[in-house]
Amino acid sequence: MHRVCFTLQVRRDRMAEYAERHAAVWPEMLRALHDTGWNNYSLFLRDDGLLVGYLETPDLAGAQDGMARTDVNARWQAEMAEFFEDLDLPPDQGFWQLAEVFHLEDQLAALAPDASPDESHDASTQTAQDQ
Repeated sequence: MHRVCFTLQVRRDRMAEYAERHAAVWPEMLRALHDTGWNNYSLFLRDDGLLVGYLETPDLAGAQDGMARTDVNARWQAEMAEFFEDLDLPPDQGFWQLAEVFHLEDQLAALAPDASPDESHDASTQTAQDQ
């Protein structure tokens, strides 16, 4: 599963309305997102308008293409576009994707298979105390 984090900038004078719209997303839009592979999808809005989104998907391009083929997405993106600063594309295509630099579970999985994270930590602590 591919993890995607992205940012957009919401206009400060539209932040409250943006949050209200996302408190009750259209049921048809929710189903379309789910059906096209937008999993564990969340949006976070900072008080200066920075919007951070996170989702998991097997294929971001495929998830975006799937949504592009739905009528509800065209309507939703048209309504949401006015909320963003400096955006030349629909919001679901014009976001800035961030590079992932750390993921706890990936690094834990890369540890020696015979030691759980707790055992590894306990063993190094015990060794240091014994010296």
